[in-house]
Amino acid sequence: MTPTRDSRAQSIFDTLASMARERTSVETSDFAEKFVVQYFAGTAADDLLSVDVSNLYGAAMTHLTFARDRLPGTAKVHVYNPQFQQHGWQSTHTIVEIVMDDMPFLVDSVRMALNQRGLTTHLIVHPVVRLKRAPDGSLIDVLLPDDKDCSAVITEAVMHCEVDRQTETPILEAIRDDVEKALGDVAVAVEDWADMRLKLGEVIDSLRERPPPIDLNQLAEGIEFLKWMDNNHFTFLGYREYVLSSEAGQDELWSTASSGLGLLRNPLGASVSHGFATLSEEKRREARIPDLLVITKGNHRSTVHRPTYMDYVGIKQINAEGEVTGEHRFLGLYTSAAYNRNPRSIPLLRTKVKRIVEQAGYP
Repeated sequence: MTPTRDSRAQSIFDTLASMARERTSVETSDFAEKFVVQYFAGTAADDLLSVDVSNLYGAAMTHLTFARDRLPGTAKVHVYNPQFQQHGWQSTHTIVEIVMDDMPFLVDSVRMALNQRGLTTHLIVHPVVRLKRAPDGSLIDVLLPDDKDCSAVITEAVMHCEVDRQTETPILEAIRDDVEKALGDVAVAVEDWADMRLKLGEVIDSLRERPPPIDLNQLAEGIEFLKWMDNNHFTFLGYREYVLSSEAGQDELWSTASSGLGLLRNPLGASVSHGFATLSEEKRREARIPDLLVITKGNHRSTVHRPTYMDYVGIKQINAEGEVTGEHRFLGLYTSAAYNRNPRSIPLLRTKVKRIVEQAGYP
């Protein structure tokens, strides 16, 4: 009788657990066993069966050693070519090891960073493990999913990526830098996500309480669009406030000091927008037109979640005299839910659809 996929995988897990008990010290054998079993729990049995079990064990234990010391809020990245004499296991691929706080978008963003270098990702092992650490970040214990102890426990993403083998040290270092940059972008976007939504809520409240002197239908539809955007239709990645001013007869766009969130954090203070300065005179004049919303594509690809140009939603600040004085700028990605909606249900789009249908003259 052919064994089922689950039974084949279970046999490997049993062997890994036995190796952990036999090959580690009494002090560490308990959490080493819990780690190696969880390490491959989400990996397809076919992927496991194609690798010698000693290499599976070596990969897991090397990652456990790498994870032994980590302060919460930091990301650790190790890019190397495993050698049996040095690491206790070997592979024909280059290995990227990651340990950091668990959060959304990690797998997609890491794969994007690797793909940007033209690397094929042959395998990703991505267990989410609950680890108990001392105040200095040293590992105390590994918890199983059903363990009730929650004191000093951090849910951590432990990622193992196998990519095309690279041998040059500068290339290995560049891969590490790219992955660290991607993880940093994910972290700031996730950390500031709630604040970006809060900022959008403040903008909506301001438009209601102190409405700018623009067409009332445009204002109402614009507010509805912003509410729709916040209702699980937009992945917020960055926010920044800008002030539009005139210097020697030329318009300039300045970021407001420390207003940036997510990918648009600007801790160094206010700065002039060089991108705005390079626009044509006609485009700069458009910034003065008191239309409430600017909805377009940004000129930078996202390093988080999806490798596409980010969506740009600008909300113009318009004073009582109807003059544009600045902008609230949000960058992000429309969610899959947004793309699956009927345009007749989406603010702004629904008015365009209605107008087109009326102009077509068909019943």
